[in-house]
Amino acid sequence: MAGDRVRVALVGAGFFARFHLDAWLRMAGARLVAVCDRNPETHGQVAGQVAGQVTSTGEPIAVFEDFGAMLDAERPDVVDIATPPETHLPLVETAADRGLAIICQKPLAPTLEDAIRVVETCERAGVVLAVHENIRWTPWHREVARLIGAGTLGTLHRIGMRLRPGDGQGAEAYLARQPYFQQMPRFLVHETAIHWIDTFRFLMGEITGVFARLERLNPVVAGEDSGVIVFAFEGGTTGYFDGNRLNDHVSDNTRRTMGEMWVEGSAGVLRLDGAARLWWKPHGEAEAEHVYAWHDRGFAGDAVFATQAHVIAHLHDGTPLENSGRAYLRNLIIEEAVYRSSDEGRWVDTSPG
Repeated sequence: MAGDRVRVALVGAGFFARFHLDAWLRMAGARLVAVCDRNPETHGQVAGQVAGQVTSTGEPIAVFEDFGAMLDAERPDVVDIATPPETHLPLVETAADRGLAIICQKPLAPTLEDAIRVVETCERAGVVLAVHENIRWTPWHREVARLIGAGTLGTLHRIGMRLRPGDGQGAEAYLARQPYFQQMPRFLVHETAIHWIDTFRFLMGEITGVFARLERLNPVVAGEDSGVIVFAFEGGTTGYFDGNRLNDHVSDNTRRTMGEMWVEGSAGVLRLDGAARLWWKPHGEAEAEHVYAWHDRGFAGDAVFATQAHVIAHLHDGTPLENSGRAYLRNLIIEEAVYRSSDEGRWVDTSPG
């Protein structure tokens, strides 16, 4: 580290990587020293975003096309990987071989087997691997967790998410933003619902079984883009995920919350709407807005910033890491069970052990 600021190198400059870049440029505990992207056409855009920013040595933030050259030249403490899933394993191997801490976007890899290789590569090298699983870091999910922990909802019995971002219609679906979405053989669950597998576990506890029906609605997409999943949690509670990417929901920004969520307990129902407002209906009483503090900045209430700040706090102070690579494999095991359930038309047990 340089002084008390972690030196960060970002690899990837596509649509979502710009949220990573913006967060690093605002983070007090970290210093972005370089950005790497193999597409030279993006370099001018990145240079514009980092214009006027300097490294800890007073030099402009460098933009590279070659990953190894960037690591050799800039010697960062942390590599933040924000590239498509099929590129993750070789990038992780290169960074781990240099003893660097790694933050890696989800999907962690195209397959569970490759994701295990990513995790084991970092464990053998003795380096930190954090997964950039940002939806659990939205301010509304953190507030829901706080209310659950405070006992406001009473005894929990149900959680549900209705995902409707409305960005998957027609032949041009995803092409302007993340075109590789169209070619993913596994799409809705592997790329999107995995966020709620992780978040449901964060809010409700371990998932012990699943039943799923997945389907493809838009024929230009290789993988499934619609589905319903039922989850069983330890303790007997139930969850459901009802998602498709074609229809939208009531919101001025359908990608902010991606849909609506309900959490039910013996004391009442907590509802998240498309404006990121929380509504609390005590049992037998009227619903009223539960006001909490959040900022509509970056992606999903600045969830990317919160995710990256959590990792930096771990590196600085040794605070527990919620999103370690090893812990994240549990989400991917459940993902595999979801696909198996849909393929075989049956309930699949996912009890740990």
